[in-house]
Amino acid sequence: MQQALAHIIEQVEAARASLQPLCIRGSGSKDFYGQSPQGTVLDTRALRGIVAYEPSELVVTACCGTPLQELEAVLAEQGQHLAFEAPHFGPGATVGGMVAAGLSGPARAAVGPVRDYVLGIQMVNGQAELLRFGGQVMKNVAGYDVSRLMVGALGILGVLTEVSLKVLPQAVAQATLVFDCTQAQALERLHAWAALPLPLNASCWEPASPGRLTVRLRGARAAIKSACASMGGEHLDEAQAQDYWTAAREQSAGFFQLTGDECMWRLSVPDTAPVLDSALAWPTGVVEWGGAVRWVKAPLAAAAALRSWASQVHGSASVWRHPNTMAQRCEAVFHPLGATSLRIQRALKLQFDPLRLFNPGRLVPEL
Repeated sequence: MQQALAHIIEQVEAARASLQPLCIRGSGSKDFYGQSPQGTVLDTRALRGIVAYEPSELVVTACCGTPLQELEAVLAEQGQHLAFEAPHFGPGATVGGMVAAGLSGPARAAVGPVRDYVLGIQMVNGQAELLRFGGQVMKNVAGYDVSRLMVGALGILGVLTEVSLKVLPQAVAQATLVFDCTQAQALERLHAWAALPLPLNASCWEPASPGRLTVRLRGARAAIKSACASMGGEHLDEAQAQDYWTAAREQSAGFFQLTGDECMWRLSVPDTAPVLDSALAWPTGVVEWGGAVRWVKAPLAAAAALRSWASQVHGSASVWRHPNTMAQRCEAVFHPLGATSLRIQRALKLQFDPLRLFNPGRLVPEL
């Protein structure tokens, strides 16, 4: 570990001397996300292993090159898990990539995002300095919470080398229910259920005729039994449910396969937002997180219309997948930032990576 860490710092020092940008990468499973990766690859996979794990404290610390599958297996042995269900998008997904991308799975609306579970990080900044922020306990934040700032930054601020995460016990019981309904009916049901004391953990509406809403309940056995009785719907058996939610997490279902000039757009909106205006000609394909995420297949030319609709409901629209994932992507993969947000992003980049060495332009073209 120490040798691998020293090698990382040497690579950053060499990049500083040559002003050669670095593309921070684990397995590359998230290369599709954001602007196209640029620069000399800095491979983090040698930073591998679990540094500390105290099941009774619900905290684990792992090196950022550790395979996500390996960490999840260790947690499962103790009846614990990463509650936010981070998607892998490939067999080699790493802990560092999970944090840098900041992506959550089906349970995100119920349990919170990756950011809520990061307690501390160790990183190498653009000055080739090894820094540590946060800690390994639940109540460790005083001043600015820099650790969580790294979540979703796509590596533009530094090289993550180690991360401490809060973990939770696996649910005692769970059940998956299926309902035939339109998207409007699904949103109405989800909003009504959200106001009730139900153990809702995940939801996913898919287009069909008229459509299909699948919800997952997790919690105490008595709560699950009571909710199933009051909600109705068709039960999926445990094996079917496991396959369904894994496919939802990894986006392996047919809807997420692209053809022609299609892009996959991710609309992040308030869960109370109405059904996407059919006049736009690109109907919503899948709705997750109680209505807060809408997935749409549309070409890049749809950017103005989709972003206008998203802005009207106080949300955002970003290109999730491009048909050619390794091509140079459009200038605005993510929904454009406002002037204040962009000014803050620039100031942060200047503090952590003044020479613009790390993943230049990956998150925001100007950075």
